[in-house]
Parts: sequence; structure tokens; C-alpha cells
Amino acid sequence: MGITPLSLEEIKKMTVACRIAADTLTYLDKYVKAGITTNEIDELANDFMLTRGAKSACIGYHGYPKYTCTSVNEIICHGVPDNTVLKDGDIVNVDVTALIDGFYGDTSKMFLIGNVTDAAKDLVETARQARDIGIEAIVPNGWTGDIGFETYKYVTRKGYSTVKEIGGHGVGRKFHEEPFVPSFGKKGKGERLVPFHCITVEPMINQGTDEVVEYDIPGSSIKWYRTADDLLSAQFEHTVLVTDTGYEILTLP
Repeated sequence: MGITPLSLEEIKKMTVACRIAADTLTYLDKYVKAGITTNEIDELANDFMLTRGAKSACIGYHGYPKYTCTSVNEIICHGVPDNTVLKDGDIVNVDVTALIDGFYGDTSKMFLIGNVTDAAKDLVETARQARDIGIEAIVPNGWTGDIGFETYKYVTRKGYSTVKEIGGHGVGRKFHEEPFVPSFGKKGKGERLVPFHCITVEPMINQGTDEVVEYDIPGSSIKWYRTADDLLSAQFEHTVLVTDTGYEILTLP
């Protein structure tokens, strides 16, 4: 099934959803500190989205039970908020998706809790750079493999690994659409990047092995993932509009 580009009116709605998602993460900056629970982060994010007229796309999605994903330390993604208390030295990814007027804005970022090791800081900064380098590889009618190739080259030269099984995706009228956007690949391979369609670029970067361990979430078909060697993982995510001349990042803070 082909990808249908967004109309100008739909792009405007998509921009609003992405703005709210980005602002949610900015709002959380002053709260995500040592001593807060991931449940409390979840509630704060939901409350903020509601004040902006949006709602969380996560809760109820294939049975997912919470408003956000909070992935601490060795959790790669889809960490379910609970009573876990963040402590000094932790790193945590908070992933939010705002739904408003039928469109989805999806973004995530890492928060460093207190005194984080230099090794953890380097991993987090590598994840940020990997996302940005992937985005820079976007050209209209280019290929998802172009994004994956540049991401993988950068990350492996830094001595880290990229998660292969999970990656970015199309987003817009639906939470998850085609194409799959990998963190590895070959130039000129993969799926086409259709102008005026949105994708997420969200490489997941591991300190050690790229192998993952998959866990069930009760009552949901969504899984959560942890590194197989219990070393740290980090991720940043933007929603990006592919244009007819390049790209536009819609979830900039």
C-alpha cells in the first residue's frame, strides 16, 4: 500500500501536534530529577498535553497502559512508567506522542539525573548526534537506507552499537505507518522517502551488544526491550517532514 502525502492543511495540523509533543518534553525539564517516580513523570506529561487540548496517543494503543514511555538506563524503549524512583546517576528516555485533531506528534529525549558518569554522558551525546546525522541524510525521494547507513557509520566509529529490530517509522494520520526507518542500512536501499510525508528518526544506541531482550506488557501486544548485557542504552527522536527540497524537523524544542 502506497504512502499518501499530507495536504497543506494536514501539515498544519501535524505541526500543531508536534509542537505540543516538543513542548511537553520541555515542560518536564524542571521535574525530571532524582526522587521523582516514572509514574509521576507520566502524569505530568499527560496533564500538560491536556492543557494544550491534546491527549496521549500511547494510552490504550494496542493495550499499552500508560501515557508515555519511560526507559531508564538499560531499558532500550517502551519502558512502562511505574513506581521506580529516579536516582543520582540514572539516564532516562521519555517518549511522548501527542494526538490532536487526528494527527500524531512523536518525540523523545534523554534526561540526565544528577551526577552522571562521563561514559553515560558520551553515550547520550552520541545518541543525540546519531539522530541528527540520520536526519541530515534525508532527501526527497531518497531512501531509508541512506538514514541507516549514516547513523550506523557514526555510531560504530564511536564504539557503540545500534539496535536493529526497532527503529523509526512513518507518522501522521496514524501513530505508526510505513516506512520503517532503521539505524543501519545501505545507501540507495530500503524504502522511499515520500515528499510531504512525516517520519520519525530515533536511533537506539547501546553501550555494548546490539542484542535485545523482549518482555511482555500485561494486557498489551506492545513489548518493552532491555539490553542483553545490561549495559546502558540511549535514544533521541524527532518527527521530520520530508519536503520537496529537503526536510523540516517538526519537534524542535
